[in-house]
Amino acid sequence: MRLREIRKDSGMTARALATAAGWHESKTSRIEHGKTAPSDADIRTWTRLCQAEEQTTDLIATARGIEGMYIEWRRLERGGLRRMQESVLPLFERTQRFRFYQSWVIPGLLQTADYTRAVLNTVVALRDAPDDVDAAVAVRMERQRVLRSGHQRFAMLVEEWVLRTVIGDGQVMAAQLGHLVGAACQPSVSLGIIPMGVERGHAWPTESFSVFDDAQASVELVSAHLTLTQPREVAEYVRTFTELSRVAVYGAPARRLITAAIDALG
Repeated sequence: MRLREIRKDSGMTARALATAAGWHESKTSRIEHGKTAPSDADIRTWTRLCQAEEQTTDLIATARGIEGMYIEWRRLERGGLRRMQESVLPLFERTQRFRFYQSWVIPGLLQTADYTRAVLNTVVALRDAPDDVDAAVAVRMERQRVLRSGHQRFAMLVEEWVLRTVIGDGQVMAAQLGHLVGAACQPSVSLGIIPMGVERGHAWPTESFSVFDDAQASVELVSAHLTLTQPREVAEYVRTFTELSRVAVYGAPARRLITAAIDALG
């Protein structure tokens, strides 16, 4: 555990740390071996005594979020897709600045009902999730009201190959792409498309992720959902989003890429 490394780096023994902190030596051992979760006060005391107070904020954020940081999709979806869609509503309602990067599918807030239905039907088929797709689609469509709140801002980046990946069928995909053009015209939305064939520089393609204000990053893995609240880790995703945004095109050039994808559907 990181606290053990901090203690060793400081040159303190476990006994010396326990004595200085005023607790039993066994508590130090239990914390270092993950048998006892440290409280916020424990972490502050630990970093102060080890002269590592600059790490306090990250350590506390990690300790608070460690249980919910990595959750398998099957566990998340066990209670139904509708419940999973509803679970993020409080986060969407309190966030002021959204940053979404999608290398898999169209961002959820810009999806049509038919496109969402096709995505969720695939989830049901691949992960044996409960089939309450219609109810889940209704929740996601209702969630899109945040785009019209007037006080929230949405920056979205999509890889061009997402536009070329047919979800559902050609008709569903064409309607989705047409909807994307209109949705991107909303004053609260900034949509960037990262063209295929451009020099990427430091903007490597990565897993799809979202950043909510500067407080939380959510990462979509094949098997699980990862939630990060440690400031240092969130900052890494903010930096990555900034790099990706530099190779994206916006406005008329972005619309041309979407239109070309529609034309390619025949």
